[in-house]
Amino acid sequence: MNRKKWIALPTAALLLFGGIVPVSATDAELQSLQTALLGASGLSQTDDVDGDGIVNGFDLCLLRSMQQTTGELTQQHYAATSESVKLTGRAMRSNDTTWLVQSGSAVSFTVTGTSASVTLAGDSSIQNEADYRPRYAVLVDGEIVADEVMSSAEKTMTLFEGEVIRTAKIQIIHLSEAMNGAVGVKDISAVSDRSDAVIPEKEKALSIEFIGDSITCAYGVEGSNSYEPFRTTTENFMKSYAYLTAQKLDADYSAVSYSGYGVLSGYTSGDINTDSLIPDCYGLIGKLPDYAKPWDFDTHSYDVVVVNLGTNDSSYVSKDAEARTPAFISAYVEFLKTLREKNPSAYLICTLGTMGGDLYPSVENAVEQYRTETGDQRIMSYESTLQNQADGIGSDWHPSAVTQQKSAYVLADKICQALGMESDQIGLDMAADAEYRLNIAAEKGGNAASYVGYDKSFWINMVTGGETPDAIEAEIAGVPLKNGGSYRLEFDCTSGYDGKLPVQVRGADGSIYFSSKFDAVSEKTHFSAEFTAEQDDAAASIIFQLGGKDSYNVTLSNISLVKIS
Repeated sequence: MNRKKWIALPTAALLLFGGIVPVSATDAELQSLQTALLGASGLSQTDDVDGDGIVNGFDLCLLRSMQQTTGELTQQHYAATSESVKLTGRAMRSNDTTWLVQSGSAVSFTVTGTSASVTLAGDSSIQNEADYRPRYAVLVDGEIVADEVMSSAEKTMTLFEGEVIRTAKIQIIHLSEAMNGAVGVKDISAVSDRSDAVIPEKEKALSIEFIGDSITCAYGVEGSNSYEPFRTTTENFMKSYAYLTAQKLDADYSAVSYSGYGVLSGYTSGDINTDSLIPDCYGLIGKLPDYAKPWDFDTHSYDVVVVNLGTNDSSYVSKDAEARTPAFISAYVEFLKTLREKNPSAYLICTLGTMGGDLYPSVENAVEQYRTETGDQRIMSYESTLQNQADGIGSDWHPSAVTQQKSAYVLADKICQALGMESDQIGLDMAADAEYRLNIAAEKGGNAASYVGYDKSFWINMVTGGETPDAIEAEIAGVPLKNGGSYRLEFDCTSGYDGKLPVQVRGADGSIYFSSKFDAVSEKTHFSAEFTAEQDDAAASIIFQLGGKDSYNVTLSNISLVKIS
């Protein structure tokens, strides 16, 4: 059924219906129809309350008139169980409390009443120093109203209060990681005249599980510099690539992530570290003794499972790569088999590289070996882009918020590719996988040498500049563009030449999408400009025209072409 635009109608319009309808409706039914009419979810035939063959504002007005009420305001209490809340991630019910154990574990619900509050609980981790206690956030209608660490055994906080009935969406989310304790949700209270004042948020159509280490935990994402040590107060899962990917794709998620953990070895400065292995705790709700209970895989299924492991293994494998790499590949293959056993219908996506990708070829080998041994084709791998110091660095050299967001854009696109979904490509650097070329027109007198660094900086030395600007062109080739898409071109330049040089974005057919000039001087300068592509082009190029000048050198770095809309 096609979605209809929202139509605001007075309650008097219900008189038009004559008398034809079910006798009562729940808050959940009302919320479902209202959300659908506002375009947040699909409409169904059951939403045609008045039976006229059209789903519109009349149906919402009619359903509202049927809403169940108790007739008086009463104080109501609800447990944080699946009957009242949506449970996200790995949580455990114990002592009348729902414990949010893993990074990003959350409860979300809609509450209707004149006031509402929630009682939270702390475990033994409240005895930790303040910077190492579990961090959590509480959101009301998408706005963060509390962001703090759990410092007491029990705490009640008001979500909202007033004189009139209000309906609000609430989320309580664990922001730090499992090894530093859990956050408990003990009670949800509302003063309401509704029989179902607290109802769970709806499940989403897409669900993703993320398995990783400190990068997935968003370790140090809010740290002020790379030399800051670990603190839970700078760890924020809502700034993790995992959370941001789920948000972009409007997906439910779960995370299993532990700082310092690996597949063959956890982080080590010497011998193999077998105490910090993800495969050993993947089947558990959490690794701390209070939460080391088996996770019920039958109650949760995922469309995609993302594995971002190997960064910590590198600290062990790299010390004797020839002897230890086969063991890493073997351990990775066995873990993939476990993931397939627990997630029989999921697409597996393996990645590595944000903090260094020396083991990424081994991940590729493991994926290929797994395919060969099992015949399973629902798996892929890709190398994450190495973090750029220009984007900031978090605590202990961990990814910044900018890097995490960039990683999310890439992963969201990979998930779309894997599942056959259309990707909007927003946030992607279309030049990330481009080919760097130096085009020299010798017939125009051009003569130059070039070098591409590990960070994709492009160094060019003009021996003789030739007669015209196009006698020497530095080209970033194979850049895909979409018709109507808006793009931001950015790069840094340092040069022995003192002046302005031409830059273009040129189509495969020679058409010019963008043309300007940039400063080429001895001090590093930054260039940024935006343009809109006028056609689909699978192989456009960024062109720096460097000829027509006396001999000089130029370094172009941090070159990106990001789709912004």
